Amino acid sequence: MSQPPRHAVAADVVFDGSVTHDNAAVVIEGARIAALTARNGLSDEMEVFDAPPGAWLAPGFIDIQVNGGGDVLFNDDPSPATIAKIVEAHRRFGVTALLPTLITDSDEKMRAALDAVAAIMAREPGVLGIHLEGPFLSPQKPGVHRPDLIRAPQPHHREMLGAFRAGVLLVTLAPEEAPVGFIGELVAAGAKASLGHSMATYAQTRAAMAEGLTGFTHLFNAMRPLSAREPGPVAAALESPDAFYGLIVDGAHVDPAMLRLAMRGVGRPLLVSDAMPPVGGAGDAFDLQGRHITVHDGVCRTQEGGLAGSAIGMAGAVRNCVRLLGLPLEQALRFASSNPALFLGLGEALGRLAPGYRADMAAFDPEDISVRKVWVAGERWE
Repeated sequence: MSQPPRHAVAADVVFDGSVTHDNAAVVIEGARIAALTARNGLSDEMEVFDAPPGAWLAPGFIDIQVNGGGDVLFNDDPSPATIAKIVEAHRRFGVTALLPTLITDSDEKMRAALDAVAAIMAREPGVLGIHLEGPFLSPQKPGVHRPDLIRAPQPHHREMLGAFRAGVLLVTLAPEEAPVGFIGELVAAGAKASLGHSMATYAQTRAAMAEGLTGFTHLFNAMRPLSAREPGPVAAALESPDAFYGLIVDGAHVDPAMLRLAMRGVGRPLLVSDAMPPVGGAGDAFDLQGRHITVHDGVCRTQEGGLAGSAIGMAGAVRNCVRLLGLPLEQALRFASSNPALFLGLGEALGRLAPGYRADMAAFDPEDISVRKVWVAGERWE
């Protein structure tokens, strides 16, 4: 069987996930990276796409918390068509892989969402699985989720979640609301468990981590706050090298000082958008399960002024890490690519530009992180 023809993408700077390479090129064979080489080392016969002058080429961004985009919300219509619109909307912000995210909803919506993801994954490499943010949350920390739909896991939920085999299953839950052993069952079945919308104590958080919980959903937001005598989930996340914690870096969800603290933790930060329909769309308002949400100063808010997800894309989150937090661009890029891949258990396939890895890449202006071109599984997206 003949091999697919090789082609290359060259750029003034290539960031491979660890270090930068000047005047380099990524050689692609099919959906995979065949080599990372010097630009002047390419064969004259090879087809080469040159990124715009001054652009960086880096691993594509991986967003594990995407509620919507392109003026559609996953909860409104959990179907392959909705997912396709969301994927397309986020590509322009450098996202090459994501988890469509269903916030707390009915069992019927949960089943529809699981089925939709399984259906689209056969033809859309940009979908890695699904994130169920709820319904197993704390009634004390609902955020914008509907309190009447928050509930404890039941036996049929175990069956529903255990049957999902299409890709990554990420479940955000409040450990204190789940029966002992539930997290362990999820993890044993191949799912990823993440603490969120929780009033768990430090001890309860550590117990959940002992069962296999490794994630923390939008750290600081909708969880017990850090305090002197009850450190809660935040301390457990920041002190554990096995923890991965999502951060919404839009300048509104978390104060920059707290974000800088989180970036210095022993655990591993990862950027999430927590994006709502306005991201990549034309509108600045939408309905969320009966509540009217509007975008004010780039932030999604309820009529009461509460936060309701974000209006930022991943490129904007990377830009804010550099401009707002003073992080090196290389570090911000790792938080948007390699760290999410590692958390999902896909660190050997995604998040780096190296031989054998999937050719998911973004070319962007390093000054404002405006994305110029995106490649998904070796195919250039226009």
